[in-house]
Amino acid sequence: MDIRELKYFLTVAQEKSISKAAEKLYITQPSLSRQMQNLEKEIGKQLFIRGNKATTLTETGMLLKKRAEEIISLHNKTKSELTEQTDNFSGEIFIGSGESYVIEEVAKTAKKLHDQHSGIIFHFFSGDTQEIAERLDKGLIDFGILVEPADTSKYNSLRLKQKDTWGVLMRKDSPLSKTKYVTREDLKDKPLIRSKHAVNTTALSDWFECDTQTLNIVATYNLLYNASVLVREGLGYAIGLDKIINTTGDSDLCFRPLMPSFQSSLSVVWKHNQIFSSASQKFLDELKKQLSDHPNT
Repeated sequence: MDIRELKYFLTVAQEKSISKAAEKLYITQPSLSRQMQNLEKEIGKQLFIRGNKATTLTETGMLLKKRAEEIISLHNKTKSELTEQTDNFSGEIFIGSGESYVIEEVAKTAKKLHDQHSGIIFHFFSGDTQEIAERLDKGLIDFGILVEPADTSKYNSLRLKQKDTWGVLMRKDSPLSKTKYVTREDLKDKPLIRSKHAVNTTALSDWFECDTQTLNIVATYNLLYNASVLVREGLGYAIGLDKIINTTGDSDLCFRPLMPSFQSSLSVVWKHNQIFSSASQKFLDELKKQLSDHPNT
C-alpha cells in the first residue's frame, strides 16, 4: 500500500460511501472500488461492511484507519520539514498538550516566534499524557507538554515556571460552594467526576490517601469542558485543574481548590537525540531563553 491508497481509504471511511468518496477524489467509482478491493486483498482481511445505505469499517478497517491517519500525519510532517525555507524559518511545529492554562508560557513563545517569522505555523494536539507520549514516540509531534507525576526520564525536558492547581468544579448553588477550600472529608460522600487518565488517578489516590475506586465516582472525563457540562446538569463534582473553565461573571459554576493544597508542575519534553527542523529548533531556543530570563522564584 502507498500514501495515495491510504488517502483514498480514509476518504471512503470518512464519507461512508464509495460513490461520495469517488466524487470527492475526482475519480470514477469503479476505479476507487477496485483499489479498495485490491487493498483488502493485500492485507488479507475485509476492511469494509458494504451496506445498502452506508459503507462502514470492520474492526480491521478501524485499526487501519488509526494507523493510516498516523502515517499520513507523519508523511505530511516530514514533507514539511524537508521543504521548509531555512532562510526565513518558515515551517510547521507540532506540539501535544493536555488541558492547562500553564501552556500560556508556550503560547507566549509561539507568539514571539511568529512575530519574528510569520511563515511558521503551529499545530496543537490535545490529549492526555499517554496520548501525548505515544505521538511523541512515533514522531508525530515535535514537543509534548506533560503534567507531573508523568515520567519524563526517557525524554529531554524543560520544566515550565507556573504550576497547575487542583480543585473541584461545582455549581454555585452547591453546598460546598460556600467553603473557601475543599477537603478530603468534604468529598468522601459526594458524587465525583474525575479524569480518566491513569497518572492523574494515581495522584488523586495519594491526595485522598485511599484508592479512588472506593470513592463515589459517577463519571470520568478526558476533557474538562465535557465534565463541566455534566457538573452544570447536576451529575456531580468534577475534580480538575483551575483556570480551564471560565467561572467568572454570570457563569453558574465555581471552582474551589483542594486543601491540603495539590499542585502539579508541567514539562515540555522531546525525544533524546531528536533531529529538529529549523523552525522547531528555533522554537526550543526561544523557549529556553524565555524560561532563563524569568526563572522560578
